[in-house]
Amino acid sequence: MGNALWAGISGLNASSKQMDVIANNIANVNTIGYKAGKIYFADVLSQSISGGASGSMQVGRGVSVTDVTTQFGSGSFETTDNATDVSIDGDGFFMVNDQDGATYYTRAGSFTLDKDGYMVDTNGYYLQGFNFYGSTVNTISNISLKDVQSTPQVTSMFSVGVNLNAETETGGTYTTSQTVYDSLGSQHSLGITFQKTGGSGTGVSGYWGFTVGLDGVSSVDQSYSGFKFDADGNLDQVYRSDAAIGTAAVGNSVLTIDNEGQLYQSTTTPIELTYDATTESWTITNADVYTDATVFGDADSVSIDLDGSGGADITLTPDTGITWASGTLTFSVTQAEADPTDLSITLATLDNGATIGDANTITWDLAGSSALSITNYASSSVIKSLSNDGYASGLLKSLSIESDGTITGFFTNGQTASLARIVLADFNDATGLRRMGSNLFAETVTSGPAIKNIPGDSGMGELTSNSLEMSNTDIATEFINMITAQKAYQASSRVITTQDELLSELMNIMR
Repeated sequence: MGNALWAGISGLNASSKQMDVIANNIANVNTIGYKAGKIYFADVLSQSISGGASGSMQVGRGVSVTDVTTQFGSGSFETTDNATDVSIDGDGFFMVNDQDGATYYTRAGSFTLDKDGYMVDTNGYYLQGFNFYGSTVNTISNISLKDVQSTPQVTSMFSVGVNLNAETETGGTYTTSQTVYDSLGSQHSLGITFQKTGGSGTGVSGYWGFTVGLDGVSSVDQSYSGFKFDADGNLDQVYRSDAAIGTAAVGNSVLTIDNEGQLYQSTTTPIELTYDATTESWTITNADVYTDATVFGDADSVSIDLDGSGGADITLTPDTGITWASGTLTFSVTQAEADPTDLSITLATLDNGATIGDANTITWDLAGSSALSITNYASSSVIKSLSNDGYASGLLKSLSIESDGTITGFFTNGQTASLARIVLADFNDATGLRRMGSNLFAETVTSGPAIKNIPGDSGMGELTSNSLEMSNTDIATEFINMITAQKAYQASSRVITTQDELLSELMNIMR
C-alpha cells in the first residue's frame, strides 16, 4: 500500500515542476527573444507483483521529470524605430562576447552603439561579425564603428546642363558655378563663363566660347574653348582658337593667347599689328570678324582686346633684351573644330598644396553616357543641372542592416558604405544549449560546437532590420497546461488522502 503514497507524492512533485515551467513561460511572455520551455515526464520503474520475470503483473511507482527542453520555434516580430534592432527570420543565433571574451548566443536582437562605437546588446556584450575597417578585417570579432568616416573624393569629372539663350547679343555672357573638392576634401568654386562669340548662320544657331576657372582663377589650358550649335540649337561641334605669328617685323617677340582669347572665332585674313616707335603707339587692321578689336600696351608688352569688351585676349611680349621697333606684325587666329568630346581642363595650382583631378587636370563630361545636355534655344539662359564626382569627408549619420547582415553607414557627405557584417551561429542540437539568463545561451557538449556563417547562407535565417523577435510563449496553450497541471496536482493529492484513509482503516481493524 505504501507505493500509492510514493506515487501520489511523485505526482505532486511533477505537477509542481510543471507549474514552475508554465509560470516561467507566462512571466516571459513579453521578453524579447525568449524561448518557451516544455516539461517532459516518464513513469518510474515498475515492480512485478508476482516477482517473476514476466511483465504482465507490473505496478508503476509514480512519475518523474525527465527533461525540460527549450522550444526554439520563432516568436512573433515587432516593428521598431531603431535601425539596429534586428530579428532572425529562420534558424541561427546572434553571437555576443562579454568583457572577458566568453561567447554567448541569443535571439534577442536589440543592439545599440556604446560610447566607444561598439555594437552591444542590452547586457553590454559585444555583437560579433566581420569589420570592413580597422585591424580586424576578415576576422570574426567585436563589431566596431569607432572613428568610421567617409574619406573625401577629389573631383576628377564634372558636367553642366545649361541652355544658352540663342537671342543673346554677341559679346553677352552667362556664368555657372558649382562646388568641387580637392584631394583634401576642401571645397572650391568651379566657374564657367560662357560668351556669345558669333551669331546664327547657315545651319548654325550660334557660337559660344567658354572659360573655366577655379576660385576665380582662369584655367591654365583647355583642350577646347567653344561650342558651335546647329540650326536646332543642339551642340554640333567644339572648337579651339589659337594664334600664330606670320611675319615678325617688329623685333623678336613671343605671341601667346590666353583663355579669354580662346573664346573667339578664327579670322579669314591675317591680322596686322603696326607699331610706331616714335609715338610708341599701336594700330590694328584686318581684324576680320573682330571689328571692335582694340590694342593697348607699353614697352614691355602689347595686348589685344579682340571684342572690345575689355581684357587682354592676345599678348605679345619681346624676348629678353629686345625692344620694339617700328614695323608691322602679322598673325592669324585659327580655329580647330571637332565632334563633341570630353574636354580636358588644366587648372592653376592650389594654394593649400592639394590637387584636383589628375595633377590639376579635370574632365568635362560632354559626350559620355552621363553627360548633361547643353543647348542653344531661344529662351532664357538657365542652369538645368550640375554634377561632379567629388565630395568632402563625412561623419557617420545613420545605419541600416541588410538581410545578409551587412551594416551600411550613411554619412553627412551623402555617401554610403558597407561597414561590417553580422555573423550568425547555429548548432546540430540547439536543444542542448544551456540557458544562462538575460536571454543568453551557452554552448555545451550536448549542443555541439557552433556552426558559423553569414545570414542567408548554409541554412542560416535572414535578418530584418527595425524588427525584434518577441517571446514564442503561447498564452492559450500555457493556460490549458496550467489547468491540466492543477487538476493533476489535485488528483495526486487526492490519492495521498485516500491512501491515508485506507491506512487509517487498517489501523482501526487492528484496534
